[in-house]
Amino acid sequence: MTKKLNVAKAAVAAAAILISGTAVAQEIKLGFNGDLSASPSAQSGQAAVLGIRAAIEDVNAAGGVLGRNLTLVVRDDLSQPPKSIQNMSDLIDNEKVVTIFGPTNSGNAMAWKHIPNQKKIPVLNPISSATDITKPVSAGADNYMFRVSMVDREQISGLVAYTKASTAAKKIAFMAETTGYGQAGLKDLQEVSQLYDVKPVTTEKFGVNDTDMTSQLNKLKGAGVDTILVWAQGTPLGQLERSKQKVDYFPQTITSWAADNNSFLDAAGKELAGKPLFLRTISPELTPKQQQLFDRLSSKISSASPFGFAAHAYDATMLVVHAIKQAGATDGPKVREALENLEAPYDGYMKTYNKPFSKTNHEALTAADYKWVKWEGGKMAPYSDETTKSLKPADFKK
Repeated sequence: MTKKLNVAKAAVAAAAILISGTAVAQEIKLGFNGDLSASPSAQSGQAAVLGIRAAIEDVNAAGGVLGRNLTLVVRDDLSQPPKSIQNMSDLIDNEKVVTIFGPTNSGNAMAWKHIPNQKKIPVLNPISSATDITKPVSAGADNYMFRVSMVDREQISGLVAYTKASTAAKKIAFMAETTGYGQAGLKDLQEVSQLYDVKPVTTEKFGVNDTDMTSQLNKLKGAGVDTILVWAQGTPLGQLERSKQKVDYFPQTITSWAADNNSFLDAAGKELAGKPLFLRTISPELTPKQQQLFDRLSSKISSASPFGFAAHAYDATMLVVHAIKQAGATDGPKVREALENLEAPYDGYMKTYNKPFSKTNHEALTAADYKWVKWEGGKMAPYSDETTKSLKPADFKK
């Protein structure tokens, strides 16, 4: 009797394990790896996670993917490349995620992009913008890095196209901070400007923590520069505007999307913040559909500025879902191939994605999708003039 009871218990235990294992297997794990707490960019990471979770909630409510629910595993990389590399290995090897979103910082993506390419796990980047992130590791190699966000070179194409078309731009100068971000942007500026035959009179640099750029500005003023293309982060951009005020010199300034960050507004102040023109992926005047997502998430987002990253991340998640459905599997190579050949359009929050990726192009948003913006009275507002109205998709070279 005891022996039969033990056999019965063993059978029940085995069934419980089988059921438990099946339950676990029913979940499709997605991962996020990015800064959520350590740098000024952390608010972008936080917004992206909210967008991913909103998409997962909607997908699961509609029955999941391939009959399975999605779940998200989140890792904070603290803006540190070694930590970010460790997180990638953990998410892929231990958590067995099928796709990863992130990172928040471009430098971290460049530090570990070889890992998903080696292990054949697609990455959808909804935040960081460095041009080289989505380039294949070698010519003709399968590429597992995709992006639904701003791209530095695409953005610079827009800035230079505007400058080329502007009747006010006679003498042009470049300025950039001396960080990796600034110098990578300067390299793109120099290369893209050659495509438009735009030749700067001079190029000046400044430190990311500099608070006085009057020396550089006086050189530009003396050279008669009327238009500056600037590549820098929010705080030094604000200090540049303060320095312009000191020398009473306000040339037309066209700058990076870092100007949409509250750190720029805080450093420049409301009046001076209204001087530069820049691009964003999303207009401050939201579409009705975007407004619905904003209303859904606004109580959890630190400010309106990072909302675009939530929209990027929602759309990136849904593109992965469409790829998994099309592939009929979660295998990395099959999902990558499906992403590169998505058959059905997806009507997202940023735009309608009609074959957004291909074998050679892993950027879902391009310069033609971006929006011109300025600060007005401490709030971002859409910007339009005769130059912006004249620009067509064919005008954006890269």
